[in-house]
Amino acid sequence: MRPQQLSSSNWFGKASAGVIAGYLLTIAICGIFSRFGPLEVGSFSAQAQITMWLMAPVWALILSFCFLFQNGWRAWAWLGGANMVLWGILLIGRFVIG
Repeated sequence: MRPQQLSSSNWFGKASAGVIAGYLLTIAICGIFSRFGPLEVGSFSAQAQITMWLMAPVWALILSFCFLFQNGWRAWAWLGGANMVLWGILLIGRFVIG
């Protein structure tokens, strides 16, 4: 099997997946950290501050790595699947734990 070269083709699909699905994924990741994190919960707590400052680096990381997918459809599929799993965990945690 011949390794596939990285190219700039399909950049719009990859970038849009990174921006839209990556943003929603970032919110889910930060929501899980905020919900199940080890620190005290509150508006001005350390955990809320860490969660707030964690948004930009996580989103930038996802946006950077979305260009490693072969095409835009794969980026949308993987990021959409990750969104469904993490939002499911967040919703189950909300309704089961309280």
